[in-house]
Amino acid sequence: MSTPSSSQQSSTRDRFAQQWHYRPETPIDINPLFQWPLRPLAIGRWFAARWLVPGENMVLLGLALISWFWLQPSLETTKVLSIDWIATLYIRNLLLMIAVAGGLHLYFYTWKKQGQRLRHDPRELVKSGKVFTFGNQVRDNMFWTLASGVTCWTLYEVLIFWAMANGYAPVLQWANNPLWFVLLFPLTPLIISLHFYLVHRWMHRPKIYPIVHKLHHRNNNVGPWSGLSMHPLEHLVFFSSILVHFIISAHPVHILFHMMHQALTASTSHTGYNGLDIGGKNRFALGTFPHQLHHRYLDCNYGNPEVPCDYLFGTYHDGTATAMEQLQAKRRAKAQAQGS
Repeated sequence: MSTPSSSQQSSTRDRFAQQWHYRPETPIDINPLFQWPLRPLAIGRWFAARWLVPGENMVLLGLALISWFWLQPSLETTKVLSIDWIATLYIRNLLLMIAVAGGLHLYFYTWKKQGQRLRHDPRELVKSGKVFTFGNQVRDNMFWTLASGVTCWTLYEVLIFWAMANGYAPVLQWANNPLWFVLLFPLTPLIISLHFYLVHRWMHRPKIYPIVHKLHHRNNNVGPWSGLSMHPLEHLVFFSSILVHFIISAHPVHILFHMMHQALTASTSHTGYNGLDIGGKNRFALGTFPHQLHHRYLDCNYGNPEVPCDYLFGTYHDGTATAMEQLQAKRRAKAQAQGS
């Protein structure tokens, strides 16, 4: 394999820097829970930053609790499939998605309340293009998110709540194991992250990608409606992590948290902004730069830093120019191998 010259390396670094309006502090580190030697203080700070301050997880936990107490049919009700309670779930999920994805889009892209501050990709979302359904990126994303995404989200909830009510899936009660009841909340994002890497890497296989995953990657530059804009088959796979609770016992509130985490953080992680700027500071973390890199370059960051499978399997891009050079070198090596 030929070694790139210093001028090639400089060109790669310059192009990489020019493509991004804002990059967070790099290198972007992985979860210290998966680093050796273990550093208990670093692990504690990592989880505290995600659970003990206002952020996605606390908001989602609040939404799950509110839904459980006031917007969720009882397991006694879900024993029998009925349009009444299924419609309740669907309407709730539809309104949640519109509120989160629609609210973020209005704030950042329609009203432009934050301008370009903390925005990763300076380009505008595509308003006219044949690649998109209805010829418009936002309308395309809204259609696939609401018509397919919310429907699949709801159907998985119907399945699991019906299964719990009829004894096909184990039900966890607070009184039986309060410690596990609490721990299952911080474990849920890790379960989702591991599942996401596995199915996402599979969807990038050459025979699968053009049929299923290519629709999501119409979004080279992302906005809040892009996160759940997927082919129906991808939605079926994407949400299937919830099936783990046919084996691991959970309470219905855990199911609500799990599904909201999958559906709603798809919007927040694709916001296109690193966070909510208030008073010149990033007060609420949103879009993840590693996944923004994936949408631009495709062959890196199939998962996320929560469970760093990319780091383990050599596909992690930590946001630095050095990582970009390494990615380019791998591409050249692959091209040479295929050409020989």
